Amino acid sequence: MSSPSTEVGPGFLAFVVFFVLALALWLLMRNMFTRLRRMNLAERADEARRADGEPTGAGDEQAVGGREESPEASGGDRPEEGERGGREV
Repeated sequence: MSSPSTEVGPGFLAFVVFFVLALALWLLMRNMFTRLRRMNLAERADEARRADGEPTGAGDEQAVGGREESPEASGGDRPEEGERGGREV
């Protein structure tokens, strides 16, 4: 006699879940590559400015002005490298 089938497949819901996960991964990768491309372009622009001798950031502007402020001179509110700022969780 034929017995009822006991095989169970993943089903349509598993396909939908897998598709949503694949779509989320694709969107995350697309966002990451866009951000990396922007960072690369900004870095190239900064290097071009440095090559031309133009100041690029706050540290360069202070150095060009002939006066560099230490964290102690500005009140010491900024965290040192490696310290936590207080806003982090």
